[in-house]
Amino acid sequence: MTRIETTFAKLKAEGRKAFVSYIMAGDPDLATSLALMKGLPAAGVDVIELGMPFTDPMADGPTIQLAGQRALEGGQTLQKTLDMVAEFRKTDDETPIVMMGYYNPIYSRGVERFLADAKAAGVDGLIVVDLPPEEDEELCLPANRAGMNFIRLATPTTDDRRLPKVLQNTSGFVYYVSITGITGAAAAEAADVGPEVARIKARTDLPVIVGFGIRSPETARAIASVADGAVVGSAIVRMVEERRPVPEILAFVKGLADGAHSA
Repeated sequence: MTRIETTFAKLKAEGRKAFVSYIMAGDPDLATSLALMKGLPAAGVDVIELGMPFTDPMADGPTIQLAGQRALEGGQTLQKTLDMVAEFRKTDDETPIVMMGYYNPIYSRGVERFLADAKAAGVDGLIVVDLPPEEDEELCLPANRAGMNFIRLATPTTDDRRLPKVLQNTSGFVYYVSITGITGAAAAEAADVGPEVARIKARTDLPVIVGFGIRSPETARAIASVADGAVVGSAIVRMVEERRPVPEILAFVKGLADGAHSA
């Protein structure tokens, strides 16, 4: 079992929901993002999504786009992002890490080399938003063979005809995007999300985690109550953009985590 699968099995046995947080690697600089990453587990984060900065992040709203730009301007590279994971693993061998981003940097490095390096660094899963299921031979299946989960996104526009295709090689968990649009846009509504999560869970035994539009402990609790957990990204990244101190950001994350865990 991967760390992701072990973590979700443990949460299920305890009757608890998951809290997943997203940060951009290298934002606003390498040292700060690494300090933040190292503090996330103690703040209640069950799974860390680590953004790989990319020049053309089509699924992301302005907040995460700007985070990627700051990271790239600060000299962040894919290698430095892998190095962050390896450094994190020196003191934490349990918290799952999912690298999230786009295919271009991985393709440029070479899939085989990337997967070997990511596995060696301690990466547990991948979310690559611009690779549809039709392209599973590119990265999804090689990642699964390398012992990494490949996590797919389902959205409000993923209809019953499309859903089996989306789920066919997905592992670890399903990431349900609560709104139509980009990250950091409209607020998520549990009343809208609940039936969609139920529809997905009728087709898979995988946990369904909901992200996009969650900005408060109250929303994290409401969303987690109708799913297997909640993801927060833009609200955390916005605090990084505002150059808030790491302890203040981690206190905010803890509030979100407590909200999700209380569902």
